[in-house]
Amino acid sequence: MPIFLLFCASLLTLTAQAESLPHPDHVVVVIEENRSYSHIMDPSKSASYIRQLIHRGMLFTQSYAVSHPSQPNYLALFSGSTQGQTNDNCPLQFNGDNLASALANKGLSFASYSESLPFAGDLRCWSAGYQRKHNPVANWQGSKLPPGVNLRFEDFPEDYSHLPTVSFVIPDQHNDMHDGSFATADDWLKTHIDPYITWAFQHNSLLILTWDEDDGSENNRIVTLFIGPMVKTGSTDQHINHYNVLRTLLDLYGLPAINATQNVNPVLRIWNTYQ
Repeated sequence: MPIFLLFCASLLTLTAQAESLPHPDHVVVVIEENRSYSHIMDPSKSASYIRQLIHRGMLFTQSYAVSHPSQPNYLALFSGSTQGQTNDNCPLQFNGDNLASALANKGLSFASYSESLPFAGDLRCWSAGYQRKHNPVANWQGSKLPPGVNLRFEDFPEDYSHLPTVSFVIPDQHNDMHDGSFATADDWLKTHIDPYITWAFQHNSLLILTWDEDDGSENNRIVTLFIGPMVKTGSTDQHINHYNVLRTLLDLYGLPAINATQNVNPVLRIWNTYQ
């Protein structure tokens, strides 16, 4: 690596280490499907719920998925690696490090809440609108993780204080923009996620809303949004991808970086605790 680039990388690492990160009581990560940044930010959608959310948190204007199709991106966000996958094949089985195991090693908790999953711990590849390719935790169940981390969206607690430390929420394909419309997904988020956001601002908790990939039109540029009392409002043009988001989740709880997250920084300069 040229000396200048090595210097820049070292400087970024020092900056990340110097920045004081918050410690949310809970983080909920909601993953939507197959829409480019420009599609979500189209002026015709300015009255949508998603666009209203943008004014309540931090919008990343240079956020990118890491691959196509869907499955490698979910694997990257959960484990810091695409696990060598270049397709949506099912079933898969892995036993390496991941977000859930990293949390468990520190006595913290994780659960994935998948809409239309028939029952907790179910390992089938699909059912109605549910697709295992969108539920990465299932690929570690049995070898690394217990069935109790692979839950239905119906199991998402009404009392949010009972949420695990970090959650993935995965709408089914009718409600995540994969098969259904933007408007359908927008309404789903307003109905099912807005109550958590309201609660989060009063309970030191965080929402991350992101997309798995774009629609193939914009070099995999997607919308990513952080919302919570510890987050400044506005926008940032820092270049991030799914590995940066996972690195941020790990760093928020003092967990070791895993796989490709060892080579990236957490998101910077968005926190109200930043000095």
